[in-house]
Amino acid sequence: MTRRTLIGLAAVAALGALTWTLRERIGPASEVGSQAMPVPAPRTRIAALGRVEPGSNERYVAAAMTGRLASVSVDEGDPVSEGEVLAVLENADHEARVRSAEASLAVARASLDRVRNGARPAERQEAAAQVREAQAVLALAERELERQQGLAKRELSSAQDLDRARSEHAVAVARLARAQQHREVIDSPPRADDLARAQAEVALAEARVAEARAILEKSRVRAPVSGIVLRKLRHGGEQVTEMGDTPILVLGDTSHLRVRAEVDEADIALVRVGQEAYVQADAYGDRRFPGRVSRVGSLMGRKTLRNEQPSERVDTRVLEALIDLEPGTDLPVGLRVDTYLQLGTY
Repeated sequence: MTRRTLIGLAAVAALGALTWTLRERIGPASEVGSQAMPVPAPRTRIAALGRVEPGSNERYVAAAMTGRLASVSVDEGDPVSEGEVLAVLENADHEARVRSAEASLAVARASLDRVRNGARPAERQEAAAQVREAQAVLALAERELERQQGLAKRELSSAQDLDRARSEHAVAVARLARAQQHREVIDSPPRADDLARAQAEVALAEARVAEARAILEKSRVRAPVSGIVLRKLRHGGEQVTEMGDTPILVLGDTSHLRVRAEVDEADIALVRVGQEAYVQADAYGDRRFPGRVSRVGSLMGRKTLRNEQPSERVDTRVLEALIDLEPGTDLPVGLRVDTYLQLGTY
């Protein structure tokens, strides 16, 4: 045999030995193909981290004006009603402006009533008496003038006496005319321009009162919603501003709770509104708190909740889903919970 033939036979022998070894280890090919491959069990739920929050979101309550807090009348855990005064800023100067504006309004309204009602009864009586007095004086002057004229015809009086009688008669006529005009003014209805001016003064005074009261009202911090005081951030004597950077309280409506869960981006296609869910927390053992998905976000974001496990990925993108818990669920706001969304339940 040639050398090339010997090399070929050696290669065939080596290949046969390898084939026999593999058959001994894994068995015949027919046996390998007949073994059943393991099938993974179908998923029944999606797991996500979540945090308990009030059903109406947390409300940061701030003052509507810059000032110093005089008092904060509530503490953490206190229930409050919508519109209730929670805190008051120092407002003595604003209260004084309100009183001043109210006094000016009272004066303006009194002036308007005077224009509308005209003169008082006593003034009307006085004007009528002045007319009667002027009439009496005129009657006396007329008689004296007639007497002087008669004496002058008989040349029994001087020209000076006749001139004096004529002058007194003219004065009496003018006095009567003035008294009559005064009575007409007293008895006449109000002029349109006087009435309009008095009404405008009242309207201006009312606007000033409303402005002063609105500024005073800004010094009172009221509850925007009914709920529970979750946190008290400021106390009496502290300075606050109207910019919203110094909130006084945090409120939340805890009569209805929900969970804001962060669903991994790999599972977002399996989340639907109406999907049944439940949450668990280490503090409550195996107890389950049921709920239902009420809203699914539309914007991906970075993960903000951590389970503190070494294997946890911190670069995961998540989508927020809101789970409304059943009424009566009693969990502390802010509690971190494990959220499970049931698949196939819509």
